[in-house]
Amino acid sequence: MKPLVAAIGRPNVGKSTLFNRIAGRRIAIVEDLPGVTRDRLYTDVEWCGYNFTMIDTGGLEMKSNDEMWSHIRRQAEFAVRSADLILFLADGKSGILPEDYEVADFVRRSKKPYLLAVNKVDNKENEPVVFDFFDLGLGNPISISAEQGKGIGDLLDEVTGLLKEKIPETEAEDRIKIAVIGRPNAGKSSVVNRLLGYERVIVSDIAGTTRDAIDTDFTYRGEKFTLVDTAGIRKKKNVDEDVEYYSVLRALEAVRRADIVLIVIDAAEEITEQDVRLAGYVHENGKPSVILMNKWDKIEKDAYTIHKFNAKLKEDLKFMDYFLPIYVSALNGQRMKNVMSELLRAYENAKKRVTTGVLNDVIREAVSVNEPPSKNGRRLKIYFATQAMVSPPIFVFFVNDTELVHFSYHRYLENSLRAAIDFSGTPIKLEFRKKSEKDKYD
Repeated sequence: MKPLVAAIGRPNVGKSTLFNRIAGRRIAIVEDLPGVTRDRLYTDVEWCGYNFTMIDTGGLEMKSNDEMWSHIRRQAEFAVRSADLILFLADGKSGILPEDYEVADFVRRSKKPYLLAVNKVDNKENEPVVFDFFDLGLGNPISISAEQGKGIGDLLDEVTGLLKEKIPETEAEDRIKIAVIGRPNAGKSSVVNRLLGYERVIVSDIAGTTRDAIDTDFTYRGEKFTLVDTAGIRKKKNVDEDVEYYSVLRALEAVRRADIVLIVIDAAEEITEQDVRLAGYVHENGKPSVILMNKWDKIEKDAYTIHKFNAKLKEDLKFMDYFLPIYVSALNGQRMKNVMSELLRAYENAKKRVTTGVLNDVIREAVSVNEPPSKNGRRLKIYFATQAMVSPPIFVFFVNDTELVHFSYHRYLENSLRAAIDFSGTPIKLEFRKKSEKDKYD
């Protein structure tokens, strides 16, 4: 495994800015506010033949009893326990604060190798302040400016100098990406932790706990996956701060790069207009998905409860009537063991290929049952169909005139395909192209 380098420090010293600078792209949300970063973020780094993984952590408030700061502290402590090297970051503009001494004591108690970097030394006039940080007792401080990129090369030289050996870069693994999305407090992070089997992300009743999109690799039945926990997405008019705005952008981007999406809905509140919007976004991006009705333990049930919920989903999600629902409780684990199998079912259906022979047999049967529409004396003729793509499956129909394809018949053909072939959990697309009579498929 690649060595792990954990960046820690008190809040607002620039850890996420440094993390993004070394990563070469904006992964962590950066805002001039304490407590923006909460969960651990990871990125792979290569420097002069050395490869390691860097961990960004939330700011450490060592003595705070606040619930959120306690969660952040546990995340940082986990990062330190797993790290091979600790990069302690301090703020050259504000100078040494009492909290820096507390974090420095924490670093020494870890018994791990460490480096001290003093950030925000943006010009030569600020450089003398760096010498004050010798007082922390963590060795020679390294002067950097993460925002301007100054001193980053020297810092990486020091980091790699403490790594025991060069680990060769490996080719990127093909992993199935699962994005977990939903409204705030739907239980996404609880679902993620339950699927992984450990507390990977912070779980709290405080809405908006998750800020960044958190990627975690895992293996299930020999298959490699990346699970992406995302921030809760509220209505656009309710997003009133920059941090939440960027969190929402990260969540939507996670959907676009995902292979499959787990849409988490709070069953105790039933499906809302915002849930429908999120499902619509997933559908429009052509992603296979599973609807996860969470907090099922809070529902008073009888023999007809699930049928009532399914009927409500069918009504609200008419545009994606292929949806796969599963009713779970992430809190107590009820039915959570079935989630991965349903996700894989939708994923495999999205990759499904149908032979041209089977496809045209289905279409011929559909046409014989329900004759194609006509307009101004001309009737639609379907010569043949073929599958052009997967993920999502796209089928191309060659016809005599695309203007004759009525919406209702388009829908009928899609329903006929779904009735004959299992495409549960995935959208499919039908495209119609004009082809002359002489080119008719035999």
